[in-house]
Amino acid sequence: MDGRDAATDLELLRAHAAGDRDAFAVLFQRHRDRLWAVALRTIGDREEAADALQDALLSAHRAAGRFRGDSAVTTWLHRIVVNACLDRIRRRQAHPTVPLPDGNRIGDASGTGGVEPAAPAHDQDTALVVREALAALPFEQRAALVLVDVQGYPVAEVARILGVAEGTVKSRCARGRARLAVLLGHLRPAAGAGTPSADPGTEPGADVPAVTPGNPRPAEGVGSGPGRYRRDANQEDT
Repeated sequence: MDGRDAATDLELLRAHAAGDRDAFAVLFQRHRDRLWAVALRTIGDREEAADALQDALLSAHRAAGRFRGDSAVTTWLHRIVVNACLDRIRRRQAHPTVPLPDGNRIGDASGTGGVEPAAPAHDQDTALVVREALAALPFEQRAALVLVDVQGYPVAEVARILGVAEGTVKSRCARGRARLAVLLGHLRPAAGAGTPSADPGTEPGADVPAVTPGNPRPAEGVGSGPGRYRRDANQEDT
């Protein structure tokens, strides 16, 4: 077994900062499924989510040497992904687009493709309605709901990821759930409580963008954007 597989996240990040050309790729492979799911759920569009995740990985790749270890590496990575998603949402400055049903997307040469099995039409329709409902929420509520209700992170961990108090996370989740209950109430007979629990586009490993081994040159403007929720990706933020 490769020694990197047994290394902790912090050891991998430090090895990458010290010049190990493969350490960051191992770290990404270890957490890619959850990072991808967070990006896709938060943005609601596959191509935008893939771009946001790539932005986040490039930003984390460059900032590794400045990570102080005051929080878990996963918390730091998730914070960068959430900020990258916020940047993408700001750039759109328009009503969210409705993604095509996942089963209709055919792989291309972009690195984020891959043929996916088509879900039943009813499941596709339900997934689109849920994504539209999530997209209708304010970003703060959406991010909190995705991390707590969809990904299952403890409230305390989500508070660290988002850089807010635990009570703020609970309040955002409560307001978001109340709005979703109204938006998705018509799904209740067929989908239970009407919360975003199943989505054929977030299976582990589905369409997760690849990371190139080695140390890429810094990308200009990655992860930058104004706003009070923006964190500097080149610094650890606790």
